[in-house]
Amino acid sequence: MRARDLAVEYESVSVDSDALAAARLMAEHRLPGLLVLDEHGQPKAILPASQMVKVLVPAYVVEDPTLAAVVDEKHADRLCQALVGRRVGDCLPTTAAPPPIAAPDDTALEIAALMARVRSPLVAVAEKAKDGTHLLGVITAAHLLQELLRASGDSTGTTRS
Repeated sequence: MRARDLAVEYESVSVDSDALAAARLMAEHRLPGLLVLDEHGQPKAILPASQMVKVLVPAYVVEDPTLAAVVDEKHADRLCQALVGRRVGDCLPTTAAPPPIAAPDDTALEIAALMARVRSPLVAVAEKAKDGTHLLGVITAAHLLQELLRASGDSTGTTRS
């Protein structure tokens, strides 16, 4: 299995996209993260859903989790208001690493190793050219696992004795 064969179309957003709309996109499609593109349409970062959730949690609660118990449900239910008026770029960590990018001819093992090394739920598959990077698609960890299970003869995901 090569990256080009595993890559599928995937939702992406730009750094200037509305953060609340991006959160809705993640939630509605149950995505582990979004591929974030820069102003030129080039892969810039992966925004994991866990990072989006972190943006919702007030900093004082992140620093002292016991404070979460004193916030009433009425206020907790409004956490997504923290995204109003924000851009996706505002939700990326300040030290956001470039997204993991696999070459079209990379093998499933190379892709798995890349995901493991950078702890990313997705990997972009792209061809690098003189005029930039041409995105072919994305491989999610779940899709990679599914294909590896299928290749091993276990399409149900159950273990064999």
